[in-house]
Amino acid sequence: MTGQTTAAPGAVSDNPMYRILLIEDDPGDALLVEELLHDTGLRFALTTRTTLAEARAELAGGPIDCIFLDLHLPDVSGIDAVTAVRGLAPHTAVIVLTGLSEDRAGTDAMAAGAQDYLVKGKVEPDLLQRTLRYAVYRSQTERASAEAQAVQLRAEENARLERGLLPQPILDTSTVRVTSRYLPGATMALLGGDFLDVVEGDDGLLHAVVGDVSGHGPDAAALGVCLRIAWRSLVLGGHCGDDLLHLMERILIAERGNQQLFATCTLLTLDQEAATATLHLAGHHEPLLTAPEGTWEVTAAHGIALGIVPGVHSWPSTVVPLPAAGALTLYTDGLTEGHNGTKEERLGVEGLLALIQKLPSADPAAHVDLLIKETHALNAGRHSDDLAVLRLDWGSRPARP
Repeated sequence: MTGQTTAAPGAVSDNPMYRILLIEDDPGDALLVEELLHDTGLRFALTTRTTLAEARAELAGGPIDCIFLDLHLPDVSGIDAVTAVRGLAPHTAVIVLTGLSEDRAGTDAMAAGAQDYLVKGKVEPDLLQRTLRYAVYRSQTERASAEAQAVQLRAEENARLERGLLPQPILDTSTVRVTSRYLPGATMALLGGDFLDVVEGDDGLLHAVVGDVSGHGPDAAALGVCLRIAWRSLVLGGHCGDDLLHLMERILIAERGNQQLFATCTLLTLDQEAATATLHLAGHHEPLLTAPEGTWEVTAAHGIALGIVPGVHSWPSTVVPLPAAGALTLYTDGLTEGHNGTKEERLGVEGLLALIQKLPSADPAAHVDLLIKETHALNAGRHSDDLAVLRLDWGSRPARP
């Protein structure tokens, strides 16, 4: 049975519409509740179901503001009924209907999670109106509090992950300017498996890494943190090149457990004195090189991603000559996989380079921020992958894009 009323004469016109589900198998009691609701002057849409099974289907079909629950149903009774309904609709107000002889049933139901209870045969319209309004208000407040707590916990977890994925660079004597940015792919999402780091070794060389663990969420993020810390420790321990990648792959395999996660990354060693950068690409794309005459993608040999085929150890090196003043930009594919302003085509590296050429010269940090802003604008709010960008600038003046 379903019924709907409008506000009674004299009622406030902006009264909210209450969506009410009555779970009651006695037709007489169900009719009494509907008549009392009419007498409250509230606007409501009432749906009646006689069993928990029928109510389950109703709750799955759309939002409900309040549930009136009889404690004696054909398929469940007592506190079990309250527990079952709360499990189906944890953020919906529940008002229990009890009999005259059930002295403790109402208080026990509230202890089990119901917002309030009413005794059949002793309910007046004013009492029903107050009880309904308060129960819905209380449930909405509880929901808002739970959502706020979830937001806070997510923010705290993001902060912990960010400290692991985005550490402070270790720079002693290097004059290279480091700019790094990280954005999750979806609003309110946890940071994903992208990671980056920069360390100056005892030999004065600057070492950098940008990587991307497959997948999203806390598992990918945790593995990204693990690989980033492993990379920093191994670099400070003197490891480099394919030996470093081999050890990182061993750590990835040990830490991923039963999940078939893998990781791509770019290792870079910058030698300012020799004016060269040595690259190792493990399933990752090439970085961008910026010089006074423009920006282009570096040509470099490719190796296999970590964890795809353990034991292959195919990570050739590429030595890239560097200009006296310039920048190298390492990034994950979240920067290029978004759309280019159309629904069908992706931005890609060519689109990224074309966009860079249009951007004004700017401070490196401002340039990276503007580049990310423009790629997001072209993507028009569509979901994209996590995004990590690491830019290294050197020379006597800021490099021009």
